[in-house]
Amino acid sequence: MGSGVKEASMHLREDADSVLPAPKRDHGQVLSSLLSGALAGALAKTAVAPLDRTKIIFQVSSKRFSAKEAFRLLYFTYLNEGFLSLWRGNSATMVRVVPYAAIQFSAHEEYKRVLGRYYGFRGEALPPWPRLLAGALAGTTAASLTYPLDLVRARMAVTPKEMYSNIFHVFARISREEGLKTLYHGFTPTVLGVIPYAGLSFFTYETLKSLHRGTRGCPGMCPQDRRASCGRAARGPPCHGPGYDKCPVPAGVYLREYGGGRQPYPFERMIFGACAGLLGQSASYPLDVVRRRMQTAGVTGHAHGSILSTLRAVVREEGAVRGLYKGLSMNWLKGPIAVGISFTTFDLMQILLRQLRS
Repeated sequence: MGSGVKEASMHLREDADSVLPAPKRDHGQVLSSLLSGALAGALAKTAVAPLDRTKIIFQVSSKRFSAKEAFRLLYFTYLNEGFLSLWRGNSATMVRVVPYAAIQFSAHEEYKRVLGRYYGFRGEALPPWPRLLAGALAGTTAASLTYPLDLVRARMAVTPKEMYSNIFHVFARISREEGLKTLYHGFTPTVLGVIPYAGLSFFTYETLKSLHRGTRGCPGMCPQDRRASCGRAARGPPCHGPGYDKCPVPAGVYLREYGGGRQPYPFERMIFGACAGLLGQSASYPLDVVRRRMQTAGVTGHAHGSILSTLRAVVREEGAVRGLYKGLSMNWLKGPIAVGISFTTFDLMQILLRQLRS
């Protein structure tokens, strides 16, 4: 009897595979992911730019970090250079963050689609390891394509206005005085750091949303025809209800955005994103300190060196915990805010653009 059930289930899956068309590349969907990601990154980074600049200044110096010293630095920067100086380097940040976030979110959607097809799952139905892999690959792809902009942004954040007048001036001076290869100085620790950061961030956020929803709906049912469901929404293999071939929602989107259970409210998405940011940034923070030291070595007096030599220098000068985790408490404040805003904005923009398209 057991073998009969097994054979029947195999036939069911074969029948389902024959009915379900292969997922097609939707260029409109890719474009909406790029647009949503760009807006998400811009809003998130602008919101926390003063805290981010303060964190970088402490990371690349030998000053001892404390919340009191951080807010004192913010206050004196405001008094001496004006309110807008708190956002110094934010233009370079936007030049980097907008393409970075657009590429990262869009790549994440693509990697989920590819891995989902490979493993026989879709969207957030991916098992844990492929879900983690999709986030790590998305972060690595974005970091690889936008790294020189990250270095320029770090240089502008730690130098006075007189040294670099704009982004192009930074590129010109680095190329002339330090060589073009300097634009990728610190790239290795960046990639090593972004793998756990992006992987854990996306994994945590997607997992919390899935746990919030609990049961899944039928991936073959158009949300317009949910009442006509065949009744297997929360159990058994995917069904293909009426209206499947006419549904305006792209394949795989139903499970992700219309699955069973109440969708998270925006403030709940913010909380999920905050948890994701807290976990991801805590795991990758020491490598963030190392890459900042390497990126700004040419203007802070530190010698250009490898990851290990920079790591040893930080530990020797400031200690393992105090040096490698300096500014982490600031990151615990700004990181969850930024990641929460980013994930929430992306999700809401995606839902809005899908509604407009349909």
